[in-house]
Parts: sequence; C-alpha cells; structure tokens
Amino acid sequence: MSLEQALRQGFFTTRLEALARWAMSNSVFPMPMGLACCAIEMMAMAGPRYDVARFGSEVFRFSPRQSDCMIVAGWCTYKMAHAIRRIWDQMPEPKWCIAMGACASTGGMHRCYGVVQGADQFLPVDVYVPGCPPRPDAVLHAILEIQRKIRERTEPVFAFPEKE
Repeated sequence: MSLEQALRQGFFTTRLEALARWAMSNSVFPMPMGLACCAIEMMAMAGPRYDVARFGSEVFRFSPRQSDCMIVAGWCTYKMAHAIRRIWDQMPEPKWCIAMGACASTGGMHRCYGVVQGADQFLPVDVYVPGCPPRPDAVLHAILEIQRKIRERTEPVFAFPEKE
C-alpha cells in the first residue's frame, strides 16, 4: 500500500503516552476484596444488568499480580487488614483502590475495638463510594472516576532506566 492510498483511508495522529493512557484507562482489571455484604452489590455490578464490560472492567482478577484496582467492599478487622495490605503490596504499579460502602470508608456502624475505621488506615484509597450498601451504579461511577484519574496522571507511562 502506497502512502497516498493510506492517506485516502484516513488516519489520526497522537502521542504514544496518550494512546497508552487511553488503553490503560479502558482496561482496568479489578480485584474484588469482598469482606461483607457490599460484596453482593459488587457482584451485581459485574452482572449483565449493570454490565461493567462496557467500561472495560469486566474481568475480575483474583490474583494480585494480574489486577490493578482493588475494590475493598465491607468492614475490615485489624487481623484482616494485615492480609489485605500484603495483597496490596503484591499488586504491580500503577494501582488504584476503591473503598466501597460506609464500612470500608469509615468503619460504618461497626465502631468497636476490632474493626478498622476505614480502609484508608492501611491502604491509599483513591475513590470512596458512599452507601450501605452502595448501589451498583455508584460502583460504576467509581470505576469511571478511576479511569479519569488514569487519563489525568502526570507521571510518564514509559520509564526507561538511566544509563550508568
């Protein structure tokens, strides 16, 4: 195919960074961390009625090495917080976290000595989803917010090591 033929078919130009950010934002692989009743609503989000597949996040990964967005759904005890933090540390960079529901965001109605008062006590939370339990469309909104954060990142996507 000659250059003139290719130009007649149409083309667009962009930067490689912008293309990579667009691809990353439309292929978020969530890792469900269902700890309580909010996990039921998280499963409903992945079902055919709410169809998270249209936003490119239909593949829930249960391996931390294959996921880049952790959804903490439900209240969390101090004992479980250490396990969740260890799983978080195994996820590759860049990674994001959604605190789903009142219990994951603030501890909710479980104000007692054994319950962590919010996932942000041991994880860097990017998006909080209010509700008890939150509706699946609120979780979809959180996925869209994560996509917006990925597109607006200022760190370079491709980092090459310095030559010594």
